[in-house]
Order: sequence, then structure tokens, then C-alpha cells
Amino acid sequence: MTTFIEELSLNAWASLQTVMYDGWIIRFAGGYTKRANSVNPLYPSTLDLGEKIHFCESMYQDKKLPVVFKITPAVYPANLDEELSANGYQKDSATSVQVMELDPVNVQVTGQICLQEDLSDEWLEDFCRMSAVSEPNRETLRQILTTIVPRHCFVSLQSDGKVIACGLGVLQSAHIGLFDIVTDSTFRRRGYGQQLVESILAWGKQNKAEKAYLQVMLNNPPALHLYEKIGFREKYQYWYRVKP
Repeated sequence: MTTFIEELSLNAWASLQTVMYDGWIIRFAGGYTKRANSVNPLYPSTLDLGEKIHFCESMYQDKKLPVVFKITPAVYPANLDEELSANGYQKDSATSVQVMELDPVNVQVTGQICLQEDLSDEWLEDFCRMSAVSEPNRETLRQILTTIVPRHCFVSLQSDGKVIACGLGVLQSAHIGLFDIVTDSTFRRRGYGQQLVESILAWGKQNKAEKAYLQVMLNNPPALHLYEKIGFREKYQYWYRVKP
């Protein structure tokens, strides 16, 4: 299950460049988000571990990017996390991966919701405003979002004509993934985030999704509480190892 969800996530959040290296997936996207700029060691390896780490370090250093490894329960080899720690890599961004069954859940598109399957300038602008995406990263984000291959929808929620929450749903293999869920800071804790999430789940169900999944950082108690309330349950955790 871990590898399956990780594969869905890799497809849902595209990198701009990818190198396959002895079972490891090495991703680059100009440094915007660790998800798109990290080594994903998901499959069995044959080469010497020290040699592989050095190879990855050289690639990221050549691009003047931080060296980042994503550590999941499916990591290969199993001792990679310990090896990286011994070599000075620091643990960062501990995250809970959560799933839920959609069949018993009654969700529907509610409120002033707009769902669109093509990225618009307006959605991108609203997301960047609420997530404080810097100007240099906006074009990279646009490229990532327009590179997504599986079917997907960009969702926004309005109040009094202003977009106050938005998010992304990506559908593959009867699973709807939730990404980039954000609510305007002045409108949080009013139920808008739940409306947005349930609208994405409803879109997924309408398009034959049977399960949903998401990733939420462990240092975000309000989001953890929201997703538990909706019905998500933790499947596993992951974190990153970052070279200082």
C-alpha cells in the first residue's frame, strides 16, 4: 500500500525533470517544494549505497539545490535513513499520510464552489496569494500544475465574491488525492476548509473514486483535526532527510 500511494503522489504532484537511477526516482523542479525536488528510493537497488548517495548529491549540487531524500516505510534499502543520519542529514517535515473509504461517506459540492479541470490564471493567483508563494516560484508552480497527467480538478470556494479557499484534487486508479488545500488566514476555523475538502471528495465520487488520500504535516494540529473529523485515518508517516 505504501508504494502504491507514493506512486499516486508522484504522478499527482509532477516534477519538471526526473532521473531514474537503480530503483531511485530523482526529481527536480527548480527547488519549489521538497515533494518535487527529492530522491524517492522506492524500489530495490543493486549498486553500493555510498556510491548512490554520492551520485545524488552531485546531481543536486550541480543544480545548486539542497540534497533531499524522502523516507517512507517502503524505502530501499531499509537502512537508508540511518545511513543518511550518520552522514549528517537532518530530519525535516514529518508528515502523516492518511486515507479514507468514500463509499460510506455522504459528501456533496456545497456553498459557492467552482470546480474546473483546467488551470486558470485566477486559481493560480488566489492560491499564491493565500499560500504566500513568492514571485520567482509562481512560474515553477504553474509548470508543475500544467504537467499533471492524471485527471484533476482545481477547486475554489467563494464568500461575498472573494475566493477564500482553494485546493487540488487528482484522480487515478479509483483514488482521489487532495493537494494544496489552503484557506485565507482571515477565514479559518469557520468550516470553509471542510466544505472545500468535501467538494473535492464529492467530485472524486462522481468520477468513480472509491478512496481518498492526502498528506498533512504533523506540526499542523488544525488540519489534522479537520481531516480526522471528515474521516481520514493515518496509514503511515514519512519525512525528509536534508543535507545542511
